[in-house]
Amino acid sequence: MLLAWTNSTLLALFSSVSQKNLDDLYRLETGSGVALFHSNSIPFASQALDLVIVNALHTICSALPATHGIPSCRDAAQHGMSGWIDEHHRGVRYGLTGEVLVEETSPFQRITVIQSERYGRGLLLDGCWMTAEGQERHYHESLVHPALCGALSVARVLVIGGGDGGTARECLRHQDVEHLDLVEIDGRVVDLSREHLPGIGGSAWTDPRLQLTVGDGIAWAAAAADNSYDVVLVDGSDPAGPAEGLFNRSFFEHCRRILRPGGIFATQSESPEAFQEVHIAMVKLLKDVFDHADPLYGWVPMYPSGWWSWTFAAMGQPRYLQPNTNRAAAIADGCHIWSPRWQRGGFEAIPAFIARELN
Repeated sequence: MLLAWTNSTLLALFSSVSQKNLDDLYRLETGSGVALFHSNSIPFASQALDLVIVNALHTICSALPATHGIPSCRDAAQHGMSGWIDEHHRGVRYGLTGEVLVEETSPFQRITVIQSERYGRGLLLDGCWMTAEGQERHYHESLVHPALCGALSVARVLVIGGGDGGTARECLRHQDVEHLDLVEIDGRVVDLSREHLPGIGGSAWTDPRLQLTVGDGIAWAAAAADNSYDVVLVDGSDPAGPAEGLFNRSFFEHCRRILRPGGIFATQSESPEAFQEVHIAMVKLLKDVFDHADPLYGWVPMYPSGWWSWTFAAMGQPRYLQPNTNRAAAIADGCHIWSPRWQRGGFEAIPAFIARELN
């Protein structure tokens, strides 16, 4: 596919942005096409012009649909130039300024690594924000520590997803963890994260307690023996593509089956604003599968709406509500977000409209 604009076409397109003629040849490459445009006689710096053009391209092209298997015009504007990199959801754009470092399509999804101005290097899967160096602790600490500070034992932990390594890293800060199985379906997510975002996984990748398996986490849970894990954590993407099966009754029932007595299950459970229906349905389902299930609310700045949730579930007692004092003290000083006080507030912060839906 070739996208080419003549000088006169571009001048018309950009007339609302600048009445000046543009002065250099700009070339945007995508995996399957090229956008070329040319102009002359610009009175301001070319770096500023880059941003004007990229923003204009975003405005003009974001409404154009992507052809199946071919990047959209918006994707072209993202690739290889400084500018806005966005996730689009229900008519709202969630973006960072930066540039694309790597973009490839694995057998499972499109993987993008960026360098952002605000949060450092980041990761997107199929155009959706996953993590970034400068704010990943908002997500990983919130998922991990209520579970590992609450379970009766944390000797054996299973993490499904989490190929960037952040969840495993936080788990392995708990010295009582003896073995951690990390099961990630897409090996390229692991490879690219280790190469371009090494600080997120950190020392977890070389910790002898970690056993990495590139494979299907849903099948892993189905095949695991009864009562084989103390904690099961699901660090998946949104309920589409390779992560779709992480959001159904059969999978949750297997997770319940493989938990030991006193064990805790936890999963990211989407935004109560941007993914309200999915969030409520997931919490209701977990309440039906387990004796207890409660959402915890916090924030992940780069995610849709910024307002996020994690849901914790258990049989017998809701042990996740009360952190073990010794375990909490051992890891609290190294946390940026999590603390017992923050955790109490996160569980109490359930919005009224969701509380009504769940009762």
